[in-house]
Amino acid sequence: MQIFRHKEARPQRDERDIFTGVVESQGFVGEGLSSKVFLTLVRFNAGGRTKWHTHSFEQGLVIIEGRGVVATESEENVVEPGDVVYVAPQEKHWHGATETTAMAHIAINQPGETTVLEPVERMRIPNP
Repeated sequence: MQIFRHKEARPQRDERDIFTGVVESQGFVGEGLSSKVFLTLVRFNAGGRTKWHTHSFEQGLVIIEGRGVVATESEENVVEPGDVVYVAPQEKHWHGATETTAMAHIAINQPGETTVLEPVERMRIPNP
């Protein structure tokens, strides 16, 4: 067993193409520890978010700090600490901070592919 305390985490700037704005991440459980599940802390500064994307695997997001948005093509949802999000395989979605508030989540991923799509043009929820 290993315990990871998010308040002691030291995430680093994440420059991967899936992100826009300022985003930091830190892997807690990765391929060196597990072959079936990966746990990553992702912190989005205000205005930071993912681009639209899909995964070949199921994804879970556990919101731990701040206030953000999780969206599909048909809906946008404001999320706050304690909220848990399930994303089905191949579901087109994005997630991140609002324009004025930061947000952090633990991403629960499985082995597989992520397909990065277009940037998010704008949020439909005014001032979430």
